[in-house]
Amino acid sequence: MIRRFLLIPRLQIHNANAMSSPYTIGFPAMTAWLGGVHALQRYLHQQDLSNIELISVAVSCHRFDLQSYKGRGDFVQSIVGTANPLDKDGSRPAFVEEARCHLEVSLLVELEGFDTDEQDRFEVLVNQKLRQMKWAGGDVLAVTDVKVYTADENDEQSVKKLLNRLMLGYVLIERRELMVQALHEEGQDALNALLGYLKVMHRSEQDEESGKVAWSSQCKAPGWLVPIAVGFHGISELAQAANQRDNQTPHRFAESVVTLGEFKMPYRISNLDDVLWQYHADTGRNLYLCQTLSSAKLIGD
Repeated sequence: MIRRFLLIPRLQIHNANAMSSPYTIGFPAMTAWLGGVHALQRYLHQQDLSNIELISVAVSCHRFDLQSYKGRGDFVQSIVGTANPLDKDGSRPAFVEEARCHLEVSLLVELEGFDTDEQDRFEVLVNQKLRQMKWAGGDVLAVTDVKVYTADENDEQSVKKLLNRLMLGYVLIERRELMVQALHEEGQDALNALLGYLKVMHRSEQDEESGKVAWSSQCKAPGWLVPIAVGFHGISELAQAANQRDNQTPHRFAESVVTLGEFKMPYRISNLDDVLWQYHADTGRNLYLCQTLSSAKLIGD
């Protein structure tokens, strides 16, 4: 099966939002990347390209610089925040700390309903719009011109050639199956299951003859595992709220959904569906999620 993709290479973002959920700081949430792709799609529809759908996205991170500071002798790092203007009496006003980051990513966006006769106009419009957009709340400093590629998912070399365009970097995949295993097979709650895979155990062994001490470090599972925010869980009933911005859409309060992800080099990926994220709404369980195509079958677990 032939699939078409839009490659947005080397997107440099300044001051992106690094607080991906109320209790995690780091790489921006997947809702931020899919939200940017959705905004780009809405723009294209306004330009009479309504047949084109941007249905999923893969994110490859080339550079990540979290704005934090750790002084000499400090145990933890502190957020480098922006300073608000002083009050009239010269005192510093109260403010909410906002974690920020500078990063460089490449985005691989799957296209549906794409007409090759419109490719030149499509690429011109996308190049113009990208430089005007916000991505994950950050400003775009630079981006290389976009290009449309095709890949045959039944041809391993075709898939590898496409994924190699995301090098050098780390693509984010979903590892929800680890959470499912800990919840169902080990009987842990969600928070303990998450922390169990993120913690690093350090052990020491002393040689009886020489008396030398050797240290070793071990994680529960191999790989660069990270917590990622992948959507929201509704905690109230659908209703109308006073002064809501969209009077046509019911309102509800929600909390963040955080699960496990893994950063992997693109050359280690063999299936495109492992890296492509899309929206999924499970209204029966009040879940509004971002998921990889290959993990869709786990939604029911």
